[in-house]
Amino acid sequence: MPEFISINGQDIGLGEQKEILLNIARLPTYTPIDLSVNVFRGKEDGPVLLLTGGLHGDEINGVEIIRRMIFKDLIQPDKGTVIAIPLVNIYGFIQKQRDLPDGKDINRSFPGSKNGSLARLVAHTLMEKIFPYIDYGIDFHTGGDARANYPQIRSQLKKEENRKLAEAFAAPITVNSSLIDKSFRKAAQNNGKQILVFETGEAHRFDSFGIQEGINGTLRLMKYLNMRNDAPNPNEPEVYQKSTWVRARYAGLFQQKIKLGDHVKKRQVLGHISDPFGHEWFKVVSPQTGRIIGLNYAPVVHKGDALLHIAYNK
Repeated sequence: MPEFISINGQDIGLGEQKEILLNIARLPTYTPIDLSVNVFRGKEDGPVLLLTGGLHGDEINGVEIIRRMIFKDLIQPDKGTVIAIPLVNIYGFIQKQRDLPDGKDINRSFPGSKNGSLARLVAHTLMEKIFPYIDYGIDFHTGGDARANYPQIRSQLKKEENRKLAEAFAAPITVNSSLIDKSFRKAAQNNGKQILVFETGEAHRFDSFGIQEGINGTLRLMKYLNMRNDAPNPNEPEVYQKSTWVRARYAGLFQQKIKLGDHVKKRQVLGHISDPFGHEWFKVVSPQTGRIIGLNYAPVVHKGDALLHIAYNK
């Protein structure tokens, strides 16, 4: 990287820290909506790491991971640059909802367009204003409503560089995950940038364990990239090549017999679905030997609803 980088017309030199506001649009009340981009540059040159949270407005664990790192002064590198965007989807955050007011998902809108939907505009802003500077990134995510994720890295492990980055982050679980069309991660890879996805917890709720794992993993990755000299000791991650959702074969009330993060065996009973009137009782059985990395806490389920996410190896 050069001595100075310029984002939105503002120069940031080595050893400097600056918050830059990127105007996205405004509310119907004409209140402006600005994207807060925090740039932390070390005194020496090095790689550029992007941290993003809140692509989905109801996923607050990633927002909190980056916020704590900024607040505790953990994010400043000795070498290189960290570009931190704690909250990408400001609209969804305000409304406590996943998507933007137009119902579009930012993470299915890349590479975006300056003349498209609001979601595509946000995606376009990231691609045009931020992406040219970065080398690597961590995109922090959370499960959906009443669906929690155990702390995990998702990455395309057949690519050696991605695998090494995931190993360096050392989350409790690493899951091989293919790229999704129009996602942030796929757009990054198409532009020669490597993005890890870290998942933990559920929407609207803080997951203390997962938040700390996210912070620790980020510090470990920064150390691996020679951006800092120290980091927490690594976990011994369990690596899984595949994952599958167990779906409800019947509608009714779901009661799980396992916990998030549990190891399970093939044909193990994971829970039951019963009718509300006390007449029927159906077993939910594991199709694989593996580990529970996602769990639906909603008791009322319809046929076809996702109940449990199991990571496994064949």
